[in-house]
Amino acid sequence: MSAPRRTSSTGGILLILLGLFLFGIQAIPQWRDLFRGPAGWPLIVVGVGLLLFVFGLLVGAPGMAVPASIVGGIGGLLYWSNLTGAWESWAYLWALIPGLVGVGMILMGILGERPRESMEGGGWLIFVSLILFFIFASFLGGVNLLGAYWPILLILLGLLILLRRLFGFRRG
Repeated sequence: MSAPRRTSSTGGILLILLGLFLFGIQAIPQWRDLFRGPAGWPLIVVGVGLLLFVFGLLVGAPGMAVPASIVGGIGGLLYWSNLTGAWESWAYLWALIPGLVGVGMILMGILGERPRESMEGGGWLIFVSLILFFIFASFLGGVNLLGAYWPILLILLGLLILLRRLFGFRRG
């Protein structure tokens, strides 16, 4: 299939999916209530992330999984914050965003774009993101998730990065 034909087909499919979704919101009261409720607006952001992912699948661009994961993940974090009212948690929730990039990279690898590099890089981003999340949540969140030992995570992360560099866990 040629590129212009694939693009117009993708546009048509996306319009059909969007129309079905919007029709579902009108026809099914439970869906309508879910999006009209006080916590529902972030689900629109999650939906945009899903649309980006579907678009990437339809046009054969596995790399679209990365922005789709970022947008959808931020929508999920916004949904949680809106539901709980814990907006101050964004002082440390931002640390999960590199992990969302990592999830997108892993999905990109699963879909066939540079599988080994994508999986390895995505795994590292998730790992670093979780460490940052626990450190900042302990430091800024008022909840000491790691006790007095959270600086040890920084030491371990630094050692892991150095050992990886020194002992040849290099690409190519």
